[in-house]
Amino acid sequence: MGRESLKRLALHIWAPDLSYVGGLQRHLNFIRRAAEELLSEPQVRIIQKSGESGILFAFKALWFSLIGRPTLTIVGHVHFSLVAYAIKHLVNIPFWVVSYGIESWGGRKDSLKKPACAASRILSMSDFTKEQLVKKLGVLAEKVSVLPGSFDAELFKIKPKPEYLLKKYGLNEKQPVILTVCRMDKDEQYKGYDRIIELMPQLIQIFPDIRYFLVGYGNDMERVKALVQKLKLQEYIILPGKVTGVELCDFYNLCDCFAMPSRAEGFGIVFLEALACGKPVLAGNRDGSKEALLDGKLGALVYPDNASEILQGLICILKREHPNKNIYDPQFLRREVIGHFGFEKFKATVKKYLTEQGICAE
Repeated sequence: MGRESLKRLALHIWAPDLSYVGGLQRHLNFIRRAAEELLSEPQVRIIQKSGESGILFAFKALWFSLIGRPTLTIVGHVHFSLVAYAIKHLVNIPFWVVSYGIESWGGRKDSLKKPACAASRILSMSDFTKEQLVKKLGVLAEKVSVLPGSFDAELFKIKPKPEYLLKKYGLNEKQPVILTVCRMDKDEQYKGYDRIIELMPQLIQIFPDIRYFLVGYGNDMERVKALVQKLKLQEYIILPGKVTGVELCDFYNLCDCFAMPSRAEGFGIVFLEALACGKPVLAGNRDGSKEALLDGKLGALVYPDNASEILQGLICILKREHPNKNIYDPQFLRREVIGHFGFEKFKATVKKYLTEQGICAE
């Protein structure tokens, strides 16, 4: 791309490697897609951090900023905001920061306070994350705009339990299956998969043929495997590893309950994907998860630090005795999640914010 075409760009989006299939990457891809569809001509450039060091990425971002002079930079990870902050002071390019979850506000983030406060806007996944940003980074509430996650409604659909997965794992379609999909990272044990593993012996007493599929990978995998072996649950807990695309949709359709009783989830795109497949969902009631479930309208909310409450919630769902009967209506769940979090709703929100920045026409 030549110098003149670069100058026409309205928007730069800085992103971690988008070939990785994590929730943040999916969220940024939806932001990119929305921006590309909203702008009348190709005016969006993606600048990815693809394996290079942080210093090299900073130089790459600086070079594209100085040459391209975008109207706005959307910073796809809070750690990139330090560079955007420096560029703003150097050549006055305004920037937004995408705040996906705990990476923005967890732990000591003192070095991020000035960049976060200097951003023209912070795109928060949820009101919960917004509250954390205001409380822990001192960001002005009026600078934080909520942009809930979205999902691919064409990929995640209601289907029968896949025959090939039933055959692969030696199951019959009536066996109760619990599913969690998440990154298993040592820093993200708050997602609650430990709780479900530890509750399996009690669940087995009630559902002798139950299975728990924990889909994902990360540096916590070895500890998880050790815990499964310690509790002698190898027959009941299945760790398929990394799963993407159509196969991931098939795992959602294999389950009878999607459960992730998290304590610090920024939002939880996986909840939307499970709901789009018409599945009952159990989530924690102390973080952004409750917003994905519309405060319990679309699923069961439990106190994530109360093992008994999680256990009773799972039993209730699997026995089909939950008082919210909507969770057993797949078409209702799919219709509601598309209506509230489908891509068209997502794109309309992005348009509103870009229009306020003067990039989109009203």
